Amino acid sequence: MSTFTRTDTSIISRWWWTIDRVTLVSVIIIAALGAILVLAASPAVAERIGLDNFYFVRRHFVFLPMALAVMVATSLLTPQGVRRLALLVFAGGLLAMIAVLFIGFETKGATRWVYIAGFSLQPSEFIKPSFAIVSAWMFSAQKLDDDVPGYAIAFFLFVFVVGLLLLQPDFGMSIVVSCVWAVQFFIAGLPLVLVGALALLFILGGFGVYLGFEHVRVRIDRFLDPAGGVGYQVEKSLDAFQNGGLFGRGPGEGRVKEVLPDAHTDFILAVAGEEFGLVLCLLIVVLFSIIVLRGFARVFKDSDFFVMVAVAGLLTQFALQAIVNIASTTNLIPPKGMTLPFISYGGSSTLALALGMGMVLALTRVRPGQTNTRARLHGVKLGRGSL
Repeated sequence: MSTFTRTDTSIISRWWWTIDRVTLVSVIIIAALGAILVLAASPAVAERIGLDNFYFVRRHFVFLPMALAVMVATSLLTPQGVRRLALLVFAGGLLAMIAVLFIGFETKGATRWVYIAGFSLQPSEFIKPSFAIVSAWMFSAQKLDDDVPGYAIAFFLFVFVVGLLLLQPDFGMSIVVSCVWAVQFFIAGLPLVLVGALALLFILGGFGVYLGFEHVRVRIDRFLDPAGGVGYQVEKSLDAFQNGGLFGRGPGEGRVKEVLPDAHTDFILAVAGEEFGLVLCLLIVVLFSIIVLRGFARVFKDSDFFVMVAVAGLLTQFALQAIVNIASTTNLIPPKGMTLPFISYGGSSTLALALGMGMVLALTRVRPGQTNTRARLHGVKLGRGSL
C-alpha cells in the first residue's frame, strides 16, 4: 500500500487515501489477536469433544481470510452500493431465518443454524448489519420526503425480525437488534411521545420474555441471587482472570480452556486473561474503543443523514456485541452466548462482522463534497468519479 502515490488515480489508490486507515489497522490487529487466541484455546476444546486437535483452528483460518476479503471488498462500495448490498443480504437473511425454523438443527435448546456445504451457517448474524442499513435507509427516506412511510416500514421490519429471533429463540440478539434500531430511530428525530412509548414497549417486552422463556428466567434469577452463586463457566472464567494476573501465565500455560466448553467462543477472553494477563485484555478493549469512538467522531461530521444513521447503527451493534461478551465473561451481566467480535471462533459471526465493518469503512470514506483535512494534506483530489 505504501507504493501508492498521492497523484495515482486508480481505484485502489483512491480507496487507500480516502479510507479510515486507523480503523482498518485496528480491525486487522484485533483479527490477528483473535487468530492467536483461537490457536491457543480451541485444540483443548476439540480434543475434549473427540475431534482432531486443530479442527477449529483450520476452520477459523479458512473463514478469517474470507472475512478480511469481504471487509475490504465492501469498503470499496459507494453509499448507494452499500444500500443495494444490504437490501440483498437482508432479503436473503430473512428467507434463511424462516427456513431455519423448518430445516435448521438444534444446539443447546436453540434452532439458529443450517448446514450449507458442510459448514453451519447462522443467518441471523447477517441480518444485524443489513437491517441497520435498511432501517437507516427508511429513516432517511422519510426525512427527505414525508410522503414516504419510512418510519412505518422500519417499524414493521423491526417487529418481523425480532419475532423471527424470538422463535429460534435468540433473546440476546433480539436485545442487540432492538437497541440498534432504537438508537437509529432516536437519531432520526423520534418524537418524545414515541420515545416514552418505545421505552414502555421494551420494558413490557423484556418482562414478557422473562416470563415466557425458562432459560432466560433461570439465568437472570441466578445472577440476581447472591446466595445462588455464579454458573460453572462464569466461575471458571473469573478464576482464569485471577490466575492470569497482570501479565498472564504464558502462552499455552492456561488451564481454563481444558474445562470450559465455550473457551474458543463466548469465553475466549478468559483464555486471553489467563495466558496473557490483564495487559492483553486492556489492549483488546482499547482497540474496540478506538474503532467505535473514531467511527462516531467521523460520521457525526458527515452531512449525509443516511450515512450518519447507518454508521451509528453499525457501530452501536459492534460495541454492544463486545460489551455483552466482556460483561458476561466477567459476571457483570447474566451470561449470554455472544461472540467477541473478530476474536472468538465462529464463521458466520466473523463474516457478518466483516460485512458490517466493511460497510462502516465504505460509508466513512472521504467522498466528493466533503471537507477533509487529511485528504487535503495528502493532495487527494476528489472529483465526481471518486468512490
